[in-house]
Amino acid sequence: MATISRAVSSWATRAGVTTMRAVQVSAWGGPEQLVVQEGLPIPSPGPNQVLVKVMAAGVNPVETYIRQGTYATLPPLPWTPGNDGAGIVESVGDSSSGRLQVGQRVWLAGSISGTYAEYCLAKESQVQPLPETVSFLQGATLFGSYRTAHKALFGRIHTAPGSKVLIHGGAGAGGTAAIQLARGHGCKVAGTAGTQAGMNIIESLGATSFNHRTQSYVDDIVQKFGKPDVIIEMLANVNLNADMDMLNRHGSIVIVGNRGSIDNVNMRKLMMSEGRIVGSLGGTPAENELAIQDINEGLANGTVVPVVGPVFQFDRSENVAASHVEVIEHPHGSGGKVLLEMHKGQDMEPRVSL
Repeated sequence: MATISRAVSSWATRAGVTTMRAVQVSAWGGPEQLVVQEGLPIPSPGPNQVLVKVMAAGVNPVETYIRQGTYATLPPLPWTPGNDGAGIVESVGDSSSGRLQVGQRVWLAGSISGTYAEYCLAKESQVQPLPETVSFLQGATLFGSYRTAHKALFGRIHTAPGSKVLIHGGAGAGGTAAIQLARGHGCKVAGTAGTQAGMNIIESLGATSFNHRTQSYVDDIVQKFGKPDVIIEMLANVNLNADMDMLNRHGSIVIVGNRGSIDNVNMRKLMMSEGRIVGSLGGTPAENELAIQDINEGLANGTVVPVVGPVFQFDRSENVAASHVEVIEHPHGSGGKVLLEMHKGQDMEPRVSL
């Protein structure tokens, strides 16, 4: 197979473009540390690397923890955030695979240089083909959210087809991903949300919805849906007691989100169901490979249809800062993935543009 070289001319090369805009964090702290810098050099791909023109980037809670300097491992400064993104192959380093071509639409399952940028470097293995039926904004939702949901459902436990699965916090990025993966696996699925808009998103994905702001919602779930065999928990410090109240016998609670300590937890509830609680975080290379495979299959067969949430334009630092507030505090409500759009007008699906 012929070797693809980075000498293949890209649009930027032909146009004489050598610089780009990218977010840089130069000190740990609040959202104001996210600064859009101009005039940064466009990186060149090395062997088995790809340069991608980023059309949209996904925003994840973990990036806010790193920005604050509170995460367990911190990258060197200055730091460009972002592992999720979608765009166009700009150039390809020396590679023997021939899998990727300049101009190809792709989604990113990780990045070397960070996706909060107009161009980013990625390993060839991190670059996946994006079907024409999936927009760049949708493509930028994929890796972080669907990888997390995949590991929770099929890595930390082994969710069986036919299981009753409750997504406790089902309208956000991770929740909508978990609903789709569970339904694609043949499970009966329900999700909770705190607004009618969130419940509408859950229903649109083919799951039963419940409002977790009502006092009776646990009883409602048990009576109308049944005791869940699996609960994917997005905010354990608030919901764990309720999870144990409704868990089916020998069921599993998988914690993928928690933002504080938990007081007055009665573990006898877990004893009564003989259930288990497990945590889920990140993913090994093998787990990521399995998730990527299932994501690509879901995109091809239509079971994975990413939900676009609030979209922030990349042209100003304050917009990027606002995206970090949004992904934690949800001032516009929890619904789909928070995104940054680098090149407005490339995608046509409805979204909240901010």
